[in-house]
Amino acid sequence: MKLRILGSGTSSGVPRIGNDWGTCDPAEPRNRRTRASALVWTDTTRILIDTSPDFREQALAAGITDVDAVIWTHDHADHCHGIDDLRQIMHARAGEPVRGLARPFTLEQLDRRFGYVFKGSKLYRPTVAIEPLPDAIMIGDIHIRVVDQPHGGITSAGLRFENNAKSIAYAIDFNEMAQNMRNLYQDLDLWVVDCLRRTPHPTHAHLDAVLGWVRDLAPRRALLAHMDNSMDYATLIATLPAGVEPGYDGMEVAL
Repeated sequence: MKLRILGSGTSSGVPRIGNDWGTCDPAEPRNRRTRASALVWTDTTRILIDTSPDFREQALAAGITDVDAVIWTHDHADHCHGIDDLRQIMHARAGEPVRGLARPFTLEQLDRRFGYVFKGSKLYRPTVAIEPLPDAIMIGDIHIRVVDQPHGGITSAGLRFENNAKSIAYAIDFNEMAQNMRNLYQDLDLWVVDCLRRTPHPTHAHLDAVLGWVRDLAPRRALLAHMDNSMDYATLIATLPAGVEPGYDGMEVAL
């Protein structure tokens, strides 16, 4: 099983509009961050996590031409507003809609804003065949378990992927670690985890909290994601403990 970080940035990306790099060194290419998204795959199954506003460029960079399913973690703009670009994948599948999954509340919000994607029209066929994301599901040869994470006034879906005794969890857009989340994130080979910045935030995880969770949960490897322009790559890589590192756009991990 493999994972590719398609986008490692927060909602504004790095740099922000106005060429605002914050404390990130613009000469370090790993500081250029598109909005958060990832791909998990095996030899026979490909699962896309979220469709960020940068999905087209992310898909081109990764060589993505088809996926077996898309899972949306939640309905915030930086995680779903690239949804229309799934149309090209649908065309490549000879018009067969892409399978899409999300928790019921997220489904309702996506359908309200992007109904044409799911229903089609007289001129356009549906792009996505949507279905509720249950607590556990098998897609191809990947087993997925799901937990609802607190994210301000909504919840996001935390995801655990398992294949051939290997495990990857993708946990972004949350700020508290409930017991059911701890249960899901135990004994991981790889944990991709939200880490917006160093200082606390009301809806996202910050660095000290993440490092505490890593000590408690002891994943064999942890990658920080959903980072803003205060999280310089070189500074982080020089100071983080062993087994923890900043993720970056295009980073791939094979288990």
